[in-house]
Formats: sequence, structure tokens, C-alpha cells
Amino acid sequence: MGAVGDPFAHVLYEGEGINMTAGTLTRADIATRINQQIGLSRNESATIVESILDHMSDALATGQNVKISGFGTFVLRDKAQRIGRNPKTGIEVPILPRRVMTFRASQTMRGRVAGK
Repeated sequence: MGAVGDPFAHVLYEGEGINMTAGTLTRADIATRINQQIGLSRNESATIVESILDHMSDALATGQNVKISGFGTFVLRDKAQRIGRNPKTGIEVPILPRRVMTFRASQTMRGRVAGK
């Protein structure tokens, strides 16, 4: 079950009622859990999940970081152009500037994953 004080423990927690494929939690698994716990239809649950993910994706696409308290932060970083080296040939190759996304888990999430 979720950690003490976890506001989402009643919605999503490991194992109970979720049929994860090969240890992976999918959109469908989340929608099913919302359906079971809140009682919304499967279609409404799937729509909510899609809406949340779309909103997060849109924010990231426009350059905003996404922070979900108690879960973690999706952080965007702009990397400058640099010179890389082909490891096979040793030839220097320019690596173009790009934007990368990283995820930094919250202290709460790190503790849960570590089993604390």
C-alpha cells in the first residue's frame, strides 16, 4: 500500500488490481485503477489519463518543467554544441545543440523505491 500520508495511495499502488505487463505500468493500467477506485467508466478514466499526459507533454514542449509533488520533476536542459569523437574511427564530429529532458525523483519517491 502507499506511504503514510500519500494522497494517491487509494488511486495507484503496486500490485492490487493492476495487471502489469512484464513489470511495466501502462496507461491502461492507470485507467483501470482509476475505474476501480473512483468508479468512473473505463472510457472516462482513460480520457482523464490521456488529458493529464497531454497537459504534461504540452508543458514540456513549450519549455516548461513539470513538477509533481511527492513524485518528481521533469526538467528540460538546453545543451550547447560540442565536439564529440567517433569511438571507432577517432574522427571528431560536431554534436549539434539540443534540448534534453531528465527526470529527478522526489525524496518521497526515492524512499519508496528504496523500500524505506
